[in-house]
Amino acid sequence: MSTSAIGSRRSVLGSKDRVKTAIAAALGTSVENYDFIAYGTASALYFGAVFFPESDRFVGTLLSFATLAVGFVMRPLGGAVGGYFADRFGRKPVLVTAMIVMGAATFLIGLLPTYDQVGVLAPVLLVIIRMIQGLAFGAEWGGAITMAYEHAPWHRRGMFAAIPQSGNPLGIALASGVFAWSDTFEGNWQWRTPFLLSAVLVIVALVARSRLSESPEFQEAQATGKTERNPFLATLVGDWRGILRVIALRVVESFAYYSTATYLLNYITERHPDLRPVALGAITAASILAIAVTFLAGALTDRIGRRPLYIAGCTGAALFAFPMYLLTNSAQPVLVVSVFIIGIGIIHASLTGTQGSLLTEQFHTATRTSGASLGYQIAAAIGGFAPLLAAALVGAYGWPGAALLYLGAALIGLIGILTTRETWGRQERRRVFRLVAAEEGGSPMVAERAVNGSSAGP
Repeated sequence: MSTSAIGSRRSVLGSKDRVKTAIAAALGTSVENYDFIAYGTASALYFGAVFFPESDRFVGTLLSFATLAVGFVMRPLGGAVGGYFADRFGRKPVLVTAMIVMGAATFLIGLLPTYDQVGVLAPVLLVIIRMIQGLAFGAEWGGAITMAYEHAPWHRRGMFAAIPQSGNPLGIALASGVFAWSDTFEGNWQWRTPFLLSAVLVIVALVARSRLSESPEFQEAQATGKTERNPFLATLVGDWRGILRVIALRVVESFAYYSTATYLLNYITERHPDLRPVALGAITAASILAIAVTFLAGALTDRIGRRPLYIAGCTGAALFAFPMYLLTNSAQPVLVVSVFIIGIGIIHASLTGTQGSLLTEQFHTATRTSGASLGYQIAAAIGGFAPLLAAALVGAYGWPGAALLYLGAALIGLIGILTTRETWGRQERRRVFRLVAAEEGGSPMVAERAVNGSSAGP
């Protein structure tokens, strides 16, 4: 729920660890996304030939994307388990455990034998490890976002919740950049290197997360006996509408990314192999841009509310569905780059930057991680099938089939946000800014100007 539902014993200026927590959450989220996105990139470029070589090229691509989707199917289970433990026992233990499991699974992918070496055992092992990846990734997101959100100043929760969200494109940029570099290697080192290098990133993020303090909001709920004995069940019974809203809001963002960075990458390289370095470089550049756009989108929601920006993002996605493929089909490098810049760097980033606070604010403290995680990861499971569905539709109807799939997801998101109430409206902003002004010893007039958007400094 909104900040009006939160207890009064904590400072409205947030905890003293607010910045450190947000940055550590972002570091971990970037590594988690590096690991998960590395698999998507490898699926688009290598795994069809490495693990399914007896199939024809089209079927091999479908099988490769099917194993990609398996990880997404496991994410709701990971979200349910991670959310349960985070709401029952604390956010921090879930963050550390998810990081260890995800890092180990990703490193093992880099060591896997190929189909030529062990036959059918190779894709079987790949699917098993992919399932473990999905569990860990599903458990991670909710804890990272709620930690950043609950440590943050009340009037800056959009910005602080966007910081770990900025870890998403950072991880994507790292993965894409490493794949662009490893693409110059010979043989299996092209796809093994990015997975093996993830171990270094995991260690750095794990050290940062292990030093975090627990969420003050959770500690207060625990001290006052306001936690749920079974937060998962309580969420399903009491917050099922919130879960459905999160699913609708998240589907558009998930499809927007995987239809672009995973399927479109495969679409381009299948038809124009010489454009593969251009496409990989474009994803990297778009992801770097998205780091800033994600953060700025979150900060902007603190000024104008959550809904306006999300409506704009969903509308932009709907309008971009067909131009995305028309520009790609031109095979002009500049236009191909522009597709990734717009799709990932602007549309996708504006949605992710808003999601951190918007999705979190659909739930109370006692069920916040469970509700946000479950809805988020169910939608991710649906979105994980985007490359598979897009490939199948293109095989049957040509590129308009994939464009219609993207458009459909955008319309679902648009309906979702239009039917979701504003969680950070003018009245709530006015109430919180007055509390902030009172605690800082400032003037009520300063608070009023902040609500109106003329003064919103941190």
